[in-house]
Amino acid sequence: MANETSLIPAERIDNSILLIRKEKVILDEELAFLYGVSTKVLIQAVKRNIDRFPSDFMFQLGKEEFASLRSQIVTSKRKSARGGRRYPPYAFTEEGVAMLSSVLNSPRAVKVNIEIMRAFVRLRKILTSHVELARKLEALEKKYDSQFKVVFEAIRQLMASPEKQRKKIGFQLREKRASYGKR
Repeated sequence: MANETSLIPAERIDNSILLIRKEKVILDEELAFLYGVSTKVLIQAVKRNIDRFPSDFMFQLGKEEFASLRSQIVTSKRKSARGGRRYPPYAFTEEGVAMLSSVLNSPRAVKVNIEIMRAFVRLRKILTSHVELARKLEALEKKYDSQFKVVFEAIRQLMASPEKQRKKIGFQLREKRASYGKR
């Protein structure tokens, strides 16, 4: 039930979901923390069951992606004396996270997995509501565009500063008189 007390705060799980390669994913290090195991144990369990993790379930970040991610998220240097990870992390999609519960067969893994699945569902609902809102706004713009066209044009005219008639600078030639000597 959704009312049960959760092991991990929902906000923590929500903040763990990243967008990489246009996929919503959670990185191996974060999943290991959530499941209460070391990253090494999590990766070993995955590698022992690699046939359960096709590329749409899990992928390893490239060096450039990893460097970019490191610059966005300040990573600590607690992993080793050399300062951090030696290899790019693995990213698990929603399906990959679901598969992890069968690989990490512990009561905690099952409970945490349920909470993670709920987080993915919450995220999907939020994204869907934003898409619907954008669609409704676009429909309103199209519907009322012709009605407000006159108003927008009037506002544009009011915003445009009227050009003042400038006085010409310089000499003005007068008509030549017939006789120059007379004044």
